[in-house]
Amino acid sequence: MQYNVLEYLEGTVQALPDKVAYANENTGISFMEVYNGAKAIGTFLSSKGIYKQPVVVFMNKCPEAVVAFFGVVYGGDFYVPIEEEMPRFRIQLILDNLNPGAVICDRASKKVMDSFDFGGEVYLYDDMVGTSIDNNALGRIRERAIDTDPIYIIYTSGSTGIPKGVAACHRSVIDYIESLSEVLGVDESTVFGNQTPFYFDASLKELYSTIKAGATTYIIPKSLFMFPVKLVEFLNKYRINTVCWVVPALTMISAFGTLDKIKPECLRTIAFGSEVFPVKQLNLWRRALPEAQFINLYGPTEATGMCCYFKVDRPFEEGEVLPIGRPFRNTEIILLDENNRVPARGELGEICVRGTSLTLGYYKDFDRTAEVFVQNPLNDAYPENIYRTGDLGRYNERGELVFVSRKDHQVKHMGHRVELGEIEVNVNMIEGVKSACCVYDEEGKKIVLFYVGEASQKEVAATLRERLPRYMLPNHIEVLETMPLTTNGKIDRKFLKGRLYTTY
Repeated sequence: MQYNVLEYLEGTVQALPDKVAYANENTGISFMEVYNGAKAIGTFLSSKGIYKQPVVVFMNKCPEAVVAFFGVVYGGDFYVPIEEEMPRFRIQLILDNLNPGAVICDRASKKVMDSFDFGGEVYLYDDMVGTSIDNNALGRIRERAIDTDPIYIIYTSGSTGIPKGVAACHRSVIDYIESLSEVLGVDESTVFGNQTPFYFDASLKELYSTIKAGATTYIIPKSLFMFPVKLVEFLNKYRINTVCWVVPALTMISAFGTLDKIKPECLRTIAFGSEVFPVKQLNLWRRALPEAQFINLYGPTEATGMCCYFKVDRPFEEGEVLPIGRPFRNTEIILLDENNRVPARGELGEICVRGTSLTLGYYKDFDRTAEVFVQNPLNDAYPENIYRTGDLGRYNERGELVFVSRKDHQVKHMGHRVELGEIEVNVNMIEGVKSACCVYDEEGKKIVLFYVGEASQKEVAATLRERLPRYMLPNHIEVLETMPLTTNGKIDRKFLKGRLYTTY
């Protein structure tokens, strides 16, 4: 039985020491270089007495940052990824919440780090990676390690405005990566194209699957996601065959006709999540790459990333909803209604997750942890935590789980419960609409629709009148040149909500 994520690296380095593990357009690092560099960093931290503490890795997104992550774990600590592109206010909040044992920087980020209010130790990656490896010290750390020790903290948004630090342990990550690798079919031939920032849990798919299977991950420059043709050229140049991207990154390619000009020649596995994939955009991808496997992934950071999957195995027509399918192995999904009972088949319920993929909770925040990591209400015999996702779902006639909306996207409007996600699905089906987002004006009691595309506001409104009941029709419709996105590629609903009182 495996107890530590580093066992993945230690097994792969024996078989494929010289193979490139992580690379970008400028450099590549072999498994042996990852292994030696990580052990050197672990030795450095141990020599400084930094043990079982959070260690911030404040580096540009590059292969060396991955080495730093594993180095922190070798030192018996848990890493916290931060990048310069994050808002300064958020970085300061995270530093204040963590009070980390140390911060690891590259030379460029060190200058930025010096501008923050932080009195702890800041070390340069280049100095640490040159440390002579002390295998005895690292051996003593491993002897004391258990599989419920934390290995990273990923900060998510918080409803109170204070970021929540989700702490994951070896056991939850191992459980996740074992199932994910099986679903994606990851092996030595896999070449990942990484899209998401390292400070989001989505990047775990590539980082850990790579060391498990001896795959290779290419870090794609963020700038390319503004130029779809150049992005596809990058995929072809490095023969990338597997991507795990947020939906807007994929629809950015298909919605602008890129697949008619150039196709990703090597892609065989396209996994996606974060948003509902509009069926008309999915069908563009499937027509362009008929031999590829398309996989819809679903899951929260609090469950170590993804916990459900659906392999697209049949045609879908516009108007149909793409399921999120079934849970990963060793994970159970429970739907609960407002009375904490399992709803009838086909009825709506909150998606709750049970299993060892659950994370430890929120760092230094027992109150908010207790709000969502709760006793399973269906079990009155012994303590058993489940995670309440805040997402609403139902089972379709095939017995497949379908995501409907966030609980906080469910609003009471004109005396009816309205799922804003349902409106968005219908808008995304309209010819000439590339992407759409609905927000609710609590003060004005109005549904506001923002969309990007060539379709006119009158055309959108007329089509929706044919498809939706009156109480679900947007009260205001605004067309945008581009849809605002968060740093991890999701639609920035908070930004759009802030526009409400300047748009009408």
